Amino acid sequence: MQTTGNTLLVTGGGSGIGLELAKAFSALGNEVIIAGRRESVLRQQVADNPGLQYKVLDVSDAEDLQRVAQALIRDYPTLNGVLHAAGIMRGESLRAGPTELDATITTNLLGPMRLDGWLLPHFLQQPHATIITVSSGLAFLPLALTPSYSASKAAIHSYTQSLRYQLKDTCVRVHEIAPPYVQTELMGQRQANDPHAMPLREFIDEVMAIFEHSPDADEILVERVKPLRFAERGEDYTEFFRRFNDQMAAAREGE
Repeated sequence: MQTTGNTLLVTGGGSGIGLELAKAFSALGNEVIIAGRRESVLRQQVADNPGLQYKVLDVSDAEDLQRVAQALIRDYPTLNGVLHAAGIMRGESLRAGPTELDATITTNLLGPMRLDGWLLPHFLQQPHATIITVSSGLAFLPLALTPSYSASKAAIHSYTQSLRYQLKDTCVRVHEIAPPYVQTELMGQRQANDPHAMPLREFIDEVMAIFEHSPDADEILVERVKPLRFAERGEDYTEFFRRFNDQMAAAREGE
């Protein structure tokens, strides 16, 4: 990825990983538009970070995706990048019967796929362009407490590989960021303050260093996610899966 001189859309840009990456890319001299559902939050972030701009967008709404994509192309003719950071992660008990899947799947999987569909024709007309998906270490070793989230991120990893292959002879580069467990509010305040999670600032700094020093990397992997990413290559996967999930379940007992 060319890390400067871009016009970049960041979904999920009102908080967490999306916001911090938006700020980091803005600091490098990129024009950055953050997007999310809550206009009050976006407006406040733009006020606090004058280099940012915003668009209200519900990535789970197919019609809204089309409307906003068309408006972005009109308002930002140099738009040449999207970072898909919007995400939902919920605990689910599969024993309890049917769970509410629509929001998780449409936000985490269908949203990026649909938005890429609307933006790609425009990106292909630019001198260079970038699509950055955000999967998870849980795409490779699922957290059984969050089965739909883990499955959606596995699907995003698969989709990203196909997208990269189809665009290999074009001006569009495709990268995948696979975060570990990071101190954000993705699953509430407990996660944001969990000492077992990677501090958000450390995660952002390491991600941006990878982009700077390895701009052609397909996967952006901080050191703390590599045990999950490469779980199938090391010790017995079944044992690693059991131990990892036992530890995570024990940490959340009583919630």
